[in-house]
Amino acid sequence: MIHAKPDGVTNAMGDQHLVASGSNPARIVLTDDHDLVRAGLKAMLSNVEGIQIVGEASNGREAVEVCGNLRPDLMLMDVRMPEMDGLAATREIKQRWPRVGVLILTVHENQDYLLEALKAGAAGYVLKDAPRTQLVASVRSVLNGESALDQKLSTQLLRRLASDLPAPVKSGARPKTSDSSETLTPRETEVLQLLAHGLSNQEVSRKLVVSVGTAKNHVQHIISKLGVSDRTQAVVRGLELGIITLPET
Repeated sequence: MIHAKPDGVTNAMGDQHLVASGSNPARIVLTDDHDLVRAGLKAMLSNVEGIQIVGEASNGREAVEVCGNLRPDLMLMDVRMPEMDGLAATREIKQRWPRVGVLILTVHENQDYLLEALKAGAAGYVLKDAPRTQLVASVRSVLNGESALDQKLSTQLLRRLASDLPAPVKSGARPKTSDSSETLTPRETEVLQLLAHGLSNQEVSRKLVVSVGTAKNHVQHIISKLGVSDRTQAVVRGLELGIITLPET
């Protein structure tokens, strides 16, 4: 059954801002086929400042429907569900509403599975048995454009993803279809390359000798210009376009 609260406001393009601002909380939809899991997630997140649970879905198909109706900032997405699994739902959501973030709920840290989630458009993952503090931290990370992946794991997954890309892209050649990347300034391209190396906003600020706020603004501009929802997918998009490369092992 679908549970949704049709509140919140979308802009003229039908997209919502990734990060809540001012008095507007970040809007989240919970997707899991087990009522108890959704209830537990709701209990852990409902009283968190700046976060609002606006809907629930019990399978991937319902998740796509709820996402289309509400355009939340973030979907918390289970993987194994009836009718449509979480990866298929994530893929469809990201194709139709690329600025909606998706955080995968999983039981195991299986790299093959996480790589498929990354390819589908997910920002990262959180374990179902994670403590409340870790769940909240992961949610906030994605909403703030940070990575919800461990730096070492992120680099490993991105390197595997890059190895699957066509040869011209892996070599760093700029595809003719990379028009969306033309709006990136040289500084933003430099920042995106640093994100591919796994640097946080704080580390980017130290590397470039700028304030953390300036580094964060660069990251948000990159995310917006590339039409993605988070820094993980910004790096994926940058690799696809051939405008950045991954560090050598």
